[in-house]
Amino acid sequence: MSISPSAETTTAFDRLASLVYTAPDVPAVLQAIVEAAVDLIPGCDHATVAMLIKGEFTTVAATDDVARRVDGYERELGDGPCVDAIIEDSFQIDSDIRTQCQWPRLAEKVLATTPVRGMIGYRLLIEGRKTGALNVFSDTPGALDASSADAGAVLAAFASVAVTAATQHERAEQLQQGLASNREIGKAVGLLMAAHRVDADQAFALLRTTSSRMNVKLVDIAARVVELGVD
Repeated sequence: MSISPSAETTTAFDRLASLVYTAPDVPAVLQAIVEAAVDLIPGCDHATVAMLIKGEFTTVAATDDVARRVDGYERELGDGPCVDAIIEDSFQIDSDIRTQCQWPRLAEKVLATTPVRGMIGYRLLIEGRKTGALNVFSDTPGALDASSADAGAVLAAFASVAVTAATQHERAEQLQQGLASNREIGKAVGLLMAAHRVDADQAFALLRTTSSRMNVKLVDIAARVVELGVD
């Protein structure tokens, strides 16, 4: 019997949360996040997290060598969804880099040497600073669509909180105390507003849309985003 989308999503977020609670270090948390991206984001075949360290972009987690190669090209060219997501403070997507790609030099290299045909970049806000990006890659032209973009935004918000929590070595019990459903939704909205520069209505709409598309209750989506948040 196949697992329902709801069960798959819940399992993936639960696996992430469990690892963050017990992970020995930040790299383990980052690796869990990129692996979960393949499960959670429709059309995602590869993913990385890149961090801006001492002024240079560094790949700190990747699902595979293909993902690392694309990150390397971005680093070499100083151009691409990861770079733009961090520098321009904005979400970046090109679902089919074969035609009129906004990063033509990057597209040329990627098309020639990898199966990747679509890309998304999300800024990660670590401890309130724009220091990283979640990068999503698809081997199928056009597979990264609106539902992919929404799911990735929720995962990126979760990732920002998870990495901050891991960095600060916070315990899960302390981070979860006193959370109620309405506060979870409120916190999730706040995180999305901060991470993606949207207003409250847009952030709530994103949660609601993602909840519907993933077939997961709104409060459960919100809880996954904020259960690692600090009161």
